[in-house]
Amino acid sequence: MEELSKANSPQRQTWSKHTEFILAGIGYAVGLGNVWRFPYLCYRSGGGAFLIPYLIMLVLVGIPLLYMELAIGQYMRLGPVHSLAKVCPLLKGVGVATVAISFIMCTYYNVIITWALYYLLSSFQSPLPWQSCNNTWNVKENCTDQMTNSTMASTASQQFFNYKVLEKTSGVEESGGLRWELFGLLILAWALIYFSIFKGVKSTGKVVYFTVLFPYVILLALLINNLLLPGAMKGIEFYIIPDWNKLTELEVWVNAAAQIFNSIGVAFGSLISMSSYNNFENNILKDTLAISITNSATSILAGFVIFSAFGYMSHLQNIPVSSIAVDGPGLVFVVYPQAFSTMPVAPLWAVLFFVMLVCLGLDSQFAMVEVMVTSLMDGMGNSLLKYLKHKEVLVLLVCSVAFLLGIPHVMQVGIYTFQLMDHYTAIVSVMFLAFFEVVAICWIYGVCRLSQNVQKMTGQEPSLFFRLCWIVVSPGLVTIILVFTIVQFKPARYVDYIYPSWAQGVGWVISMGSIIWIPLGAVHTLWILKGPPLEFLNAGPHSVRHQPSGSAIARFTV
Repeated sequence: MEELSKANSPQRQTWSKHTEFILAGIGYAVGLGNVWRFPYLCYRSGGGAFLIPYLIMLVLVGIPLLYMELAIGQYMRLGPVHSLAKVCPLLKGVGVATVAISFIMCTYYNVIITWALYYLLSSFQSPLPWQSCNNTWNVKENCTDQMTNSTMASTASQQFFNYKVLEKTSGVEESGGLRWELFGLLILAWALIYFSIFKGVKSTGKVVYFTVLFPYVILLALLINNLLLPGAMKGIEFYIIPDWNKLTELEVWVNAAAQIFNSIGVAFGSLISMSSYNNFENNILKDTLAISITNSATSILAGFVIFSAFGYMSHLQNIPVSSIAVDGPGLVFVVYPQAFSTMPVAPLWAVLFFVMLVCLGLDSQFAMVEVMVTSLMDGMGNSLLKYLKHKEVLVLLVCSVAFLLGIPHVMQVGIYTFQLMDHYTAIVSVMFLAFFEVVAICWIYGVCRLSQNVQKMTGQEPSLFFRLCWIVVSPGLVTIILVFTIVQFKPARYVDYIYPSWAQGVGWVISMGSIIWIPLGAVHTLWILKGPPLEFLNAGPHSVRHQPSGSAIARFTV
């Protein structure tokens, strides 16, 4: 078995220092969602009261499932495709699906970095270009330089994003032309990705020292600056004052679980891939706690930064904080830039903020691209290197394909294609993948085997708490989130624009681009393997190891 594995892939790299893995894990988990999603979700779900379900779900869902994925990756020393094939051959498609969803996401996620780079370069001037309505791209009849409740007027920063950065069309039906400035910045963004990961974990491990740590310096600097502004405390009060009645709503608890789940990044394959480069005896529990707790603490810190700025804007413009609070790209590319325009030394804070966004985006993007590279190297490493000669060429090919697939997002129709893909990938697909991954590992592979794997690596079995979470609590909560996601599902939309039926159909096709691998994998397993169905279900590493090297199971699981 081991000889066969070595025959199929080159010798595996390991992280130069364990600190590099911790930083890479934190960088992957701490992303743009910590800045633009958590604060808004917190305010909408009861302010400080939301922290109660959020922290409970961190303990019951986030930490156990992160522990599970890191353990599988480190023990198997393979990416998600081959790890899941060993864990449960019948559900081997889950591993392929996690790679598919990560690759689909990386094609459009890098567009956010592209927008951030555009804003960064536009910030080296005073006044900032989104500060007034006296620009060629402004529609002066309905432009205002202040936040407003009016549906007829839009702010200068909103018009800068819509008419200068995006030059957006009226809808997905109208493609428009290519935004050449964004196209060039998309190339730059992919160049940054390539040169950060082209040497594998050896190069990524060095880059994360800056891309992970520097955003915390900026967050703290922004917080200190914001707290000195008038009205800041009003925004913070709006953010943290608890509304205890919200705790009786099921939606609040489901939102807390979903936020933990999506923020940590379970079911995207990245955590399995990164942990597969660890030393075999590495202490997984310490890594789990470091990544998960830092991720949640960052979300809470970002909330203070964002809402202190909202309070300042509310004070200046004499409008309620509730009229300002939004989530998603609108927060970081429209509302927050509007706040900079009235701050002292505005260009400095704008530059720092968009450098932070670029760093946060890069860390998550590193992990998503690395999943594809790791899976290809695990499955056909020697064959690929026979033709490509160097792994760096394979990384270049993966980045190039993802770049080409991302071009529609830098056309004038780009914001609509971006929103459509994000809705049907990040909201719909990931919960199906998570459900089947948890079933494959916790129930079919089994908690007993998983615990034995952890004991073999660390010398200690997981505690009773983790075993109970893996058996009952985490699978149950993932199931509830999945059901709630299906019941509460709403078609994609962008602000007030409703996508036509054919576009929604395209969205479902995009969603199936990852989900379809689960049934296809099951059919393939039943087709190629001979034996009783239970053998297909339970053929984990222990049972496979004793198979003759030429048997169907041995060939399949390697």
